[in-house]
Amino acid sequence: MTDKIAAFRALHVPGDPLILVNIWDAGSAKAVAAAGVKAIATGSYGVAGAQGRADGEDFPLEDVFENLERILSVTDLPVTIDMESGYGADAAAVGVSVGRAKDAGAAGINMEDRLPGADALLPIAEASARYRAAADTGIFVNARCDVFRGANAAKDGDALVAATLDRARAYADAGAGSLFVPFLGDARCIGAICEGSPLPVNILRGKGGPTHKELAALGVARISHGHQSWAAAMAWLTAQAAQVLGGAEPDY
Repeated sequence: MTDKIAAFRALHVPGDPLILVNIWDAGSAKAVAAAGVKAIATGSYGVAGAQGRADGEDFPLEDVFENLERILSVTDLPVTIDMESGYGADAAAVGVSVGRAKDAGAAGINMEDRLPGADALLPIAEASARYRAAADTGIFVNARCDVFRGANAAKDGDALVAATLDRARAYADAGAGSLFVPFLGDARCIGAICEGSPLPVNILRGKGGPTHKELAALGVARISHGHQSWAAAMAWLTAQAAQVLGGAEPDY
């Protein structure tokens, strides 16, 4: 397992980003593996949505591990799972939950710096303690930093970048392996974060934002597609059902 964690860590190369098409179950893992991906990553929104649950740790932890077990049974690729806020009321509890993920065979986790349902970010010291507890298990930690969530990058970009880099340094000191900055499509801010971050940077690809090639040129080391693959699959299914019910032939 240590070798798989090291192999996953080595995939995070600034300028040659690891591309993750996020999946939600064993079947979707097999589908993207067949396309030639280098690693498998769940997205909590899709995982929960596939079971009719809400994002925000509404999906029970035992179900998280059952889903992980099924995914691991169909692939030999490194698997990283979205553990939202770490499934723990405090740092010690986070360490227990993340330790279980590592023991179950996950190579990495994604973890946020705000609690489920909260808009405000955790104080840096508290978030860092939670990341430290996760990293101390030996698993690769992708530290999500929500500074840009709901913010205006065009107006407040410089201050937001500075705040993000403050957290990046603290999370690096806590043992995180990479920095995930979602809700950011501004190329100037992305480039500044990649230049100043002590951690390889993960960006969420969105419509209208920089392309994979452009993100690579900015120094991004990991590109995620988040819940968008699950949402697109569900939208396609709804459209096909409507098409059939309307009397037309399906596209499949």
